Amino acid sequence: MRFSSTLALLLASPLLALAQYSCDPNVCKLPDCACATTTPPGGLDPAQVPQFVVFTADDAIQSYTIDAVNQFLAQRKNPNGCKPKMTYFASLTYTNYSLITDWYVAGNEIADHTITHMGSPTKEEVNGNLIALNALAGIPLSALKGFRAPLLDFKAETLQILHKSQFLYDSSASASVPVTDPNTNAYWPYTLDNGIANNCDTPGLCNGEPKLPGLWEIPMYAFFDNRGVVGPHLMDPWLRPSFLALRDSANGNNAPSDAATLAFMQKTFTDHYNGKRQPIGLYTHPIHVSLSYPGTTAKKSTIDMINSFLDWAQNHDNVWIVSNEQLLDWVRNPAPASQMSSLASFSCPAPTYDASAKICNGVPTSEDGTLARCGFSDFPFFTCYGCPTAVPTVDDPNPAQSAQTRFRVPANCSTTYWDPVEGKCLCNSPSCAFTDVARPIGPNDASYQGGGIGGDFKLLSDGSSTGGGSGSGYAPFNGAQRVQDAVVLWPILLVFLAAAVFGAVAV
Repeated sequence: MRFSSTLALLLASPLLALAQYSCDPNVCKLPDCACATTTPPGGLDPAQVPQFVVFTADDAIQSYTIDAVNQFLAQRKNPNGCKPKMTYFASLTYTNYSLITDWYVAGNEIADHTITHMGSPTKEEVNGNLIALNALAGIPLSALKGFRAPLLDFKAETLQILHKSQFLYDSSASASVPVTDPNTNAYWPYTLDNGIANNCDTPGLCNGEPKLPGLWEIPMYAFFDNRGVVGPHLMDPWLRPSFLALRDSANGNNAPSDAATLAFMQKTFTDHYNGKRQPIGLYTHPIHVSLSYPGTTAKKSTIDMINSFLDWAQNHDNVWIVSNEQLLDWVRNPAPASQMSSLASFSCPAPTYDASAKICNGVPTSEDGTLARCGFSDFPFFTCYGCPTAVPTVDDPNPAQSAQTRFRVPANCSTTYWDPVEGKCLCNSPSCAFTDVARPIGPNDASYQGGGIGGDFKLLSDGSSTGGGSGSGYAPFNGAQRVQDAVVLWPILLVFLAAAVFGAVAV
């Protein structure tokens, strides 16, 4: 579809939503239900509302992508003195699992972006990613709350998969009309109890559908250049034109301009800040702003521009850089900006375990020398939780371990306190007690809970399943062929990223 026709449909979406969306705020009430509205939650006056800058990243997690994010966030603090947190929507191809663990333990949110970066994904792509992130990165199932569709390509069926798999939220829909436009679709996060109110050009969406009680939509809030409604910029607004990312270069030009981009980002932020304080988002593909990746095309001037924007934004009162998880926690339990420092989800407590203990737990000072290296030819990676005999795939997201067995994070111990080598929990206080959840993502939608050592999923007598063991129990996925050990990551990754940069779009 050409850019012009796609944009026309997107611009029609808010009008369609206004005509077809209906929600009674007297029935749909926080914390578990919310109508799509531009009005701040909780009846707060906009002047009392924090201005949230949501920071997210998509795709594989490697050292250079973490470096790219840190060049924007590591030096910053929110008004309460805590370092900002962000959401990383992780896909598994070319991902280093140990860095996912580190990033999560540092307080950031890890969310689902499918195993192989598939648009309009299958159930196996979505749920298999959860299983692999739990098994090889140690992320509790209860912490894997969110999803973003690769290429922002989702359907009603995608949302139905998320609802059935007990996700808390999706963040794939676009708020593609400025907040200053009377027909804006820049709604505060809302639940799908009464259907979705964004992306109404997609068949099966809007007009009260799909009704999925308790599943939240966190719209992605676009920036707008001086053309207004016909100049939206969603993901990576500092990059070259791309219709699927709702962008051309600033003001319709053919080449990016850091100065013009900074100007329209500041203008859009000001419209939000002086209006009803809907969140604004920095939605990034870190590879495009990485200075440490071999052969990078990222420009230092662009990185400086993004930091200038964040410096400028943080000079305003009550501006918070947050993850989707933090934003949604506030929306469900709204509090005035004056009370933000007392909210637990925005605090930064330190673990209380013995820091001298050498355990593989996502804390760099603790796990030094304890990581297992998994030397697969396509993409070698490190993990705390034992190397699988094959790379996780859609058919087999939790392969059996190789000879040196380690224990995956169980349901009764948090990632930080779990020793996967000894198979024991270092938590000995109620303050660090933890209980994970089971989710219907196992074989035949059986209830699945993490732990174990990988391998075959086993159906329990109650129809649930576990992370598997060494037996030949019921296997919900086909076995995957083993990949032989050789270090050839970079040539393959270069091809992958070249396709992402020079193809239609990498979202």
